[in-house]
Amino acid sequence: MMADSGSEEVAVLDNTDLTSTESENNAINTMVERETALLRKIDISVAESEKRTGKNTVNMHETYTVYLIETRPADAGAEGGQPVGDSPWRRYSEFELLRTFLLVTYPYVVIPPLPEKRAEFVWHKLSADNLDPDFVERRRMGLENFLMRIASHSVLSNDKIFYQFLTEEKGWRESVLETGFQDKADSRLKSLSAMFRVKNPDKCFTDLKQYSDELNNAISHLLRVRVKVADRMYGVYKVHGNYGRVFSEWSAIEKEMGDGLQSAGHHMDTHSASVDDILEEEEHYADQLKEYLFYTDALRSVCRKHELMQYELEMAVLDLANKKQQREELTTGAVRVFSLKGMSSKLFGQESPEQRESRLAALQLSIQASEEGVLEKNRECREFMRMSWEDVKRFKEQKDRELREALISYAIMQMSVCKKGIQVWSNAKECFNKM
Repeated sequence: MMADSGSEEVAVLDNTDLTSTESENNAINTMVERETALLRKIDISVAESEKRTGKNTVNMHETYTVYLIETRPADAGAEGGQPVGDSPWRRYSEFELLRTFLLVTYPYVVIPPLPEKRAEFVWHKLSADNLDPDFVERRRMGLENFLMRIASHSVLSNDKIFYQFLTEEKGWRESVLETGFQDKADSRLKSLSAMFRVKNPDKCFTDLKQYSDELNNAISHLLRVRVKVADRMYGVYKVHGNYGRVFSEWSAIEKEMGDGLQSAGHHMDTHSASVDDILEEEEHYADQLKEYLFYTDALRSVCRKHELMQYELEMAVLDLANKKQQREELTTGAVRVFSLKGMSSKLFGQESPEQRESRLAALQLSIQASEEGVLEKNRECREFMRMSWEDVKRFKEQKDRELREALISYAIMQMSVCKKGIQVWSNAKECFNKM
């Protein structure tokens, strides 16, 4: 195994000069798998973005960005490559609405996250403005990846609301609201109550929640370190610009050394100017890490839903136990002194046999309904566990594969950067030798 690893590393070292476009394409191509019927049928892209101005819900003017979604037949030759349905323009808020709908409708699925709404973990020279062209472009790529994630999912890709989102310019928002998904949404307060009051939390989901927290911390720390490294790299490259200026000024006062100094200064200036492209390319790798940072909240969402279902099951079991105790008291005639029934008996006397039989019959029907309810909730919990763990397993395999590829690509990029830095100083050395 060690020998194989070494041979792979040598092969990697021979090909470290990836262009920015190639690395971006590699990143996008590794993010999704074309296995679903939807992706075999159509190609999906967020083709472009556009800045617009309009009035918001409180009748105030605002500037916002919209994104053009294009869907074309996967076999363009069969239908001439014409769009499938409309090519709708969507705001970021509409992507948010789509994701919320999917969260509520498919609570057992690790729903893909959206790209960040505002820039986070940015080094100090990078704009945090959400209308900045570079940020909008990265978000466009992230939104396309979000749609491709859904389209490549075996369950989510078959959703009609999602297909309408891709292909219908008008009426989509009305269609999603007509589903009534908002009424089904579990409130945050209800979820928190279940988290603190559930008595027998499932260890698998407890471990999953801990794993999501640890993954969140690890990626957050990695992104913070990357920001510090980017700031320092920017400073180092700009210092090379100072070298270039000094060498150029020095060359003006030298006759024999002038040409060599000026050439060395040119190499330093070129090296200094390349830092912006390098750090912009790094942002694409940072975006891949951020996606999995945001994925951790999707994992926690699955855990919260299970906690809520577990809490409701425990409440149903407790309610059934109380009803059975009431039946026992009615059957045996043993009444707790400090119960409501005991106090009523003291004040108003004992029930007649007919009243007791009537209450007992009603209670028996209620117990039967509660038993069926407990069985149903048990079945729902087991089914939720089965489906959620299948999807968690899929997610972990995807994460392991993609983060490995992203980190390897990032390492290759850094190696390429270092090689170019060495080449700059090698060129400078040749210039000095010729003086």
